[in-house]
Amino acid sequence: MGQPVIHFEITSKDAGRLQGFYSNLFGWSVDTNNPGGYGMVDTKGERGIPGGISAPPQGVDKTWLTFYVEVPDLQATLDRAAELGGTILMPPMEIPGGNVTLAAFADPDGNMIGLTKGM
Repeated sequence: MGQPVIHFEITSKDAGRLQGFYSNLFGWSVDTNNPGGYGMVDTKGERGIPGGISAPPQGVDKTWLTFYVEVPDLQATLDRAAELGGTILMPPMEIPGGNVTLAAFADPDGNMIGLTKGM
């Protein structure tokens, strides 16, 4: 396999409702004990990838489901996605205090794909 999928994210205008839904449906442990209340889905060392269930950023009406791929060079990957018909949505952005850098693009059909380095 090439670059691995290492994180998924689901957003909802009612994040608490959706956190409960997935927790009850799949038995996921969702931890919101963090400054932003971001619902971290923890695999607790079991098979599967971690993820998050949260509200979209303030002022954003759209919700989404996306996955994050770990790559060695965010900008090079964004540039390659654009060459192949994708659209850059978010340039590389360091997450404060997390030693993680994120970026995002839309594939040719408009699906958002996240990129990460350092997760």
